[in-house]
Amino acid sequence: MALRNMRVWRYLEEVARVGSVRQAAERLHVTPSALLRRIQDVESDLGAALFERTSSGVQLTAAGEIFIGWIKNQNADLRRVYSQIEALNGLRRGEIRIAVSQAVARGFLMKEMIEFRAKHPLVKLSITVCDHTTAMRHLLAYEADLILVFRPPHAAELQPVMSIGQGMVAVMAHDHPLAAKARLRVRDCLMYDLALPEPSYSGRELIDQILARGSVQPNPVIESNSFDLLADMVKGTEVISFQVDIGASRWREDPELAVRPIDEADGAHGPLVLGQLKGRTLPLPAARFAEQLARRLDEMRSLPMDEAAARALHTAKATRSKATEAETEDELD
Repeated sequence: MALRNMRVWRYLEEVARVGSVRQAAERLHVTPSALLRRIQDVESDLGAALFERTSSGVQLTAAGEIFIGWIKNQNADLRRVYSQIEALNGLRRGEIRIAVSQAVARGFLMKEMIEFRAKHPLVKLSITVCDHTTAMRHLLAYEADLILVFRPPHAAELQPVMSIGQGMVAVMAHDHPLAAKARLRVRDCLMYDLALPEPSYSGRELIDQILARGSVQPNPVIESNSFDLLADMVKGTEVISFQVDIGASRWREDPELAVRPIDEADGAHGPLVLGQLKGRTLPLPAARFAEQLARRLDEMRSLPMDEAAARALHTAKATRSKATEAETEDELD
């Protein structure tokens, strides 16, 4: 029954996502009347209305919220079952969906993806680069198996797989007056114009919190959602930008740039968290990729984990151990 109704589930999810039967029908390449009949059939089976009309379209009823949540759970479980069947059949296929901070996408994560695909070339990797709040939404909506973000929003549903401390660094032109110093205070940087990420990014939130404690007003002359653009803009100028330590690895190799750590006295650090949805058993490819990422992160700590992160890691390891103890080491190989 589950497999036969997957198409109907997808129809309902699309209507809920766009808030319009007509727009959903266009995206699904069906007629609005046919889509409406599908909705009415499900509502008849359940004995409850799933959608109510509004001036702008439709929105989920309380019953609809419950049913759509159930569909997302079923889809997640079905993906895990497919993964296990493929492993048994030796197909070596599967999909990993991960939402990541921009700071880790082009450096750290890209290297890990190349290594993983060398071993499992038929596994599809779907990467969404976004801010930490959007990444959490993807995780809660079962649109991502894993997240890897700096300072994720607090959520009871998040289960950390690995958490490591990350300090902030200042990024500037190689001949900037401050480049002669081995370590900087934020107040040193305020003497110059700043190039900052958009406020939605967690690194920007942290910098804003530090700046709010001082008496000197910052002068942000550039703001962008592209970290690479910010780095390029400081070249040949006295403008300073900021980045998470792990995100500055490529810039340290650029002869036109200087990367200097912010002194720990400023409190410019936070956790980089690899996480999954609490209580969810990951599909096998995602679980294996999570293990690889966790090992690599553990090898490159720049700050020690705090006590809470250490407890979370211990719990996560115990959970993964129970979930995989019956698996053989070569299920993907």
